[in-house]
Amino acid sequence: MQRSALVYLCVLCMSAVKGCELLGKFDMPSLFKKGDIMIGGIFPVFNKDVSNIATFEGEPPAVICALYDLRAFRWTQVMIFAIEEINNDPGLLPNISLGYRILNSCSSPTNTLRAALTLPSRQDEKEKAYGCSPGISAVIAEAGSSQSLAVAGILGPFQVPVVSYFSTCACLSNRAKYPTFFRTIPSDYFQAKALAVLVKHFGWEWIGAIQSDNDYGRNGILAFTEEVKKFGICIAFVGTVLRTYPQEKILKVIEMIKESSVKVILAFSPEGDFSPLMKEVVKHNITGIQWLASEAWITAPQPSTPEMYQAFGGALGFVVQKMAIPNLKQFLTDINPYRDPSVPFVKEFWEIMVGCQPVSHGMGTGAEKATKICTGNETLIDHTQDVFFNVTQLRVSYNVYKAVYAIAHALHQLVFCQPAGEKNAKPLNFINQFGDNVFFDENGNPPASYDIINWQLKNGQVQHVTLGHFTSTKNGDYTLSIQEENIVWRTGKVPTSVCSNGCPVGTRKAQIKGKPTCCFDCIPCADGTIANLTECMPCPQEYWSSERKDVCILKNVEFLAYHEPMGIALTVVALLGASLSLLTMTIFIHYRETPVIKASNSELSCFLLFSLFLCFLCPLTFIGRPTVWTCMLRHTVFGVTFALCISCILGKTIVVVTAFKATHPSNTVAVKFGPTQQRIIVCSCTLIQIVICILWLKLSPPLPDRVFKYSNKKIVLECNTGSDVAFYVVLGYIGFLAVVCLVLAFLARKLPDNFNEAKFITFSMLIFCAVWITFIPAYVSSPGKFTVAVEIFAILSSAFGLLISIFAPKCYIILIKPEKNTRKHFNTNGATNLRVISVHAKSYLCVAGMCTRVRARPHVGRWFVKMPGPFFNPSPSLLTCTLVG
Repeated sequence: MQRSALVYLCVLCMSAVKGCELLGKFDMPSLFKKGDIMIGGIFPVFNKDVSNIATFEGEPPAVICALYDLRAFRWTQVMIFAIEEINNDPGLLPNISLGYRILNSCSSPTNTLRAALTLPSRQDEKEKAYGCSPGISAVIAEAGSSQSLAVAGILGPFQVPVVSYFSTCACLSNRAKYPTFFRTIPSDYFQAKALAVLVKHFGWEWIGAIQSDNDYGRNGILAFTEEVKKFGICIAFVGTVLRTYPQEKILKVIEMIKESSVKVILAFSPEGDFSPLMKEVVKHNITGIQWLASEAWITAPQPSTPEMYQAFGGALGFVVQKMAIPNLKQFLTDINPYRDPSVPFVKEFWEIMVGCQPVSHGMGTGAEKATKICTGNETLIDHTQDVFFNVTQLRVSYNVYKAVYAIAHALHQLVFCQPAGEKNAKPLNFINQFGDNVFFDENGNPPASYDIINWQLKNGQVQHVTLGHFTSTKNGDYTLSIQEENIVWRTGKVPTSVCSNGCPVGTRKAQIKGKPTCCFDCIPCADGTIANLTECMPCPQEYWSSERKDVCILKNVEFLAYHEPMGIALTVVALLGASLSLLTMTIFIHYRETPVIKASNSELSCFLLFSLFLCFLCPLTFIGRPTVWTCMLRHTVFGVTFALCISCILGKTIVVVTAFKATHPSNTVAVKFGPTQQRIIVCSCTLIQIVICILWLKLSPPLPDRVFKYSNKKIVLECNTGSDVAFYVVLGYIGFLAVVCLVLAFLARKLPDNFNEAKFITFSMLIFCAVWITFIPAYVSSPGKFTVAVEIFAILSSAFGLLISIFAPKCYIILIKPEKNTRKHFNTNGATNLRVISVHAKSYLCVAGMCTRVRARPHVGRWFVKMPGPFFNPSPSLLTCTLVG
């Protein structure tokens, strides 16, 4: 592509073919100089076309232009200056002279098209005076993108290279449509990207946009919009302006600005199109707006006045690289209308710069007549302080300069088959005298590099101060450097421009229907979620949202611990119960020879006290962090210990019932429930529970589990029973034993009052059953660690009920009322406290646990005892006698 660019830039047109005749021509003044190779130029010396609308009833009137542009005129002079430099350079195009033909476009696409058609056509009568010149080999045009589109479109099919110095529309990079178009200014694609990066840098999310109603403005805002969307920035409105717009359209844009809440507005427009709006902004005193500018007007001298600074002070924008061209100032000061009065554009320049009309009149251009006539002695020396002669910060002029040199180097390589100063031919790529590397990429664009400009008022003059730099690379990366501390803001500080203020912590953005994404409401996030700009994201199951709902925090882990008050209280009560059980056992062992202990079946009582001791220790496995072992132990130990406890009570109850049902000496039922049978009852009933627990642990054992259902803010650690059926089977079996005990004890409730153990067993079983019946609904309805506390409470309550109900009366007699712990006390009710037992055809009189063999005979339904022998402790076969109360 770069190789073919050399051919495009170096097409040499032959002389006009004889025999062809022009049917008409455009009356367009031109700056002309003959050369071996001709270069065309189109510049907006006047930036407004005031021609009448064609009626198509006759020949169109001559073009009339207004608003003389000094900056554009300087561009023409820079082109002439560069060509003169090249002609005087022996190393570049030696022995070949460059000529030029420069036309005015009036900043109008229509007039630009006329100029493009005029350049390759025959010379007019004035130009013929210089002799026949060759055709145009390349064209330097134009400032406006719309105008360049017209030039590239009309000259491209003829393979005439067009090099623009100020057209930035990205649309011109389309090589399919404009294969011969090149430019020395970066594409708007890069400028739009630079502006978007600047907006993002200062955090502006809600901005307005002003575009010129042409290709430059429309394509520029389109590219900018695409770039800012990547950063989540919204465009509030897009106003359209043009220099030829009526006042009504300009005022509509003013109202748009007033009604909007934006504090930052981008104006992507040439200075001529934007100027009418700028005047209205100042007129309506619209201040407090931070203006962003495209390179077309940020450094333009026309709007850079103290009057405009009132509203546009502090404006920021990007411009191309500046450069100081040596010897150019001297060349500009040599401009003189008297040297050749027929040269166009010079007379108007002199009138504006010097302030008088030259004595000799040149070609009329429609400019306003000066009221003062020059004396002919005026020079430009006294006006060199004007910005026109400031050649130290040339930007667009430098682009014109590079365009001329790019064409010259391409011609040199074509003519001499090698680049200037080198032996081997290669694509156009050279370093100019200022050290800049000049080349074009595959789309005809130069490398993108911009300076950041800030409008500042110094000494009553608007200064364009460079405060940063932006560079874009081929891979899409960029670098932005900016001196923020040196920026002068119109509002005194960095403005804030948002449609909706940022949502506070813990809320999310909710889009407002019908408005851009930057306009939103803030909705609080629900519990358990955290804000993530546009949505509330749920926390993981193990986490919960903080109070500010900005971060997920780990949930509190809850279980019944030893160090908390409830755990301490239950532990103390459990240890107290275990201690009382051991103390009671100690008392029973110490007083084992007393009538009360002997009458209580000491062996079963000790078994019962031992099982109660285990029952009181069982809750300790329920307290603390659940583990695999504690979960398996807590339910199985509970089931086995209580089964042992109730089995002992069941054995005592059966013995009491059978013993006191044997009312006849010949009745042998009591002997069937001796010590061996009692042990069998206790072991067999306990063994059944052990088998149930083994099957439970084997098939579906309890295991530690994390429960989230009780609270959103905490994790409850508890033991999962593994099998609810097994758990309730264990409870059901204990309940079955307790009910059997209750029924049997109820049958023996009318035994002698002085020592009626059956009543105590009945009362203890009532307490036991009542506790566990109320436990089930409380267990099901209690949340979290309170479930464990309820189960512990039920275990302790039932164990204390058994301990107190069965053993408290005995301990009371032993410790508090020792006078009642005698055989005499148990005989206070006479014969009713006596019972004669017949064992193996022998009769025994038993009272208060003591028995003696007697010779007795019945008399009228009663037993009379004769000659009682000495009392003795009953043998194992008479252990049933000890249950006599």
